[in-house]
Amino acid sequence: MSSTNKKKHVSLKQLAEELGVSISTVSRALKGSSEISQEMIDRVKALAKEMNYRPNPFAISLLKDTPRIIGIIVPDIVTHFYSSIISGIEDVATQNGYFAIITSSYEQYEREKQCVDHLINIRVEGIIACLSQETKSFNHFEDLANANIPIILFDRVCLTNMFSSVVADNSESARQVTLHLLENGSRRIGFIGGSNHLDIVKQRKHGYLEALREKGIPIERELVVCEKMTYDEGMEATKKLLCLPNPPDAIVAMNDTLAFAAMKEIKQRGLRIPEDVALVGYTDEMHACYVEPNLTAVTHQTYKMGEAACNLLLNQLKNGEDIKQVVIPTQLQIRDSSIKRI
Repeated sequence: MSSTNKKKHVSLKQLAEELGVSISTVSRALKGSSEISQEMIDRVKALAKEMNYRPNPFAISLLKDTPRIIGIIVPDIVTHFYSSIISGIEDVATQNGYFAIITSSYEQYEREKQCVDHLINIRVEGIIACLSQETKSFNHFEDLANANIPIILFDRVCLTNMFSSVVADNSESARQVTLHLLENGSRRIGFIGGSNHLDIVKQRKHGYLEALREKGIPIERELVVCEKMTYDEGMEATKKLLCLPNPPDAIVAMNDTLAFAAMKEIKQRGLRIPEDVALVGYTDEMHACYVEPNLTAVTHQTYKMGEAACNLLLNQLKNGEDIKQVVIPTQLQIRDSSIKRI
């Protein structure tokens, strides 16, 4: 046996062909079944060792026709926000005898569709997903529903009449953030969000506008900039706001990436935070406490969101439960970036 062949993944089929027996015989021999002669068991195990065979848990589960696998699709796996949600999902899944496969869309619609296809191909029982920023068509999710494959959406969601979801209290939290800024010295508040087709953007923008209406403050379209939720777009959006003839003295950013971008642009212009421009972010990544000044941010119960999403999926798989929309409360962590001292 060449060293090249030893490095390849060896299947039960290859072992069976080498020995001239059936795949089921090889499978039973590897388990030491009493139905197989000791001589055959020894031959199979010796060849398996020689060929560096390792069992494939997915193939085994599929042979049993009882796969206990769920799929997860996230926009990225780098941020603490998504990794914490994944932890919540995995813990609940493991406790219930499931294994989770994690995939990433990298914020791309086409990659998201590929993730769905790959997960279906390995026969996952259900999928838990967060939409990419590019996703405007939901046909790939509707196809899952038509194929009776349960899907739970979280954070960025769609088609809530068809799918259960887990979200933060987006509208109310944005309302509270805006009121907090108004109550602590800010008078002209800008809003930096993501693409307007995303429900989460609509909800947070709605809360921001509700707070302004509540306080009798005129709504000005020029103070709302909604593009992609990336660092570069955040800097451009902040630049656009600060170049206005009458720039804002506070900014609500849709997430911490946008908030950190806004913070850099504000500082590059020689402006002070919060004295000249107060700032609040979302998701409360750990870096919020590392920057200067510390960033006021909306904290999500991410682990709890993951737990809730997985429980919804398992309940659908076991009991065929009706569609549910779960809202997880957030908390505003007030730090130095939002309270004016002048």
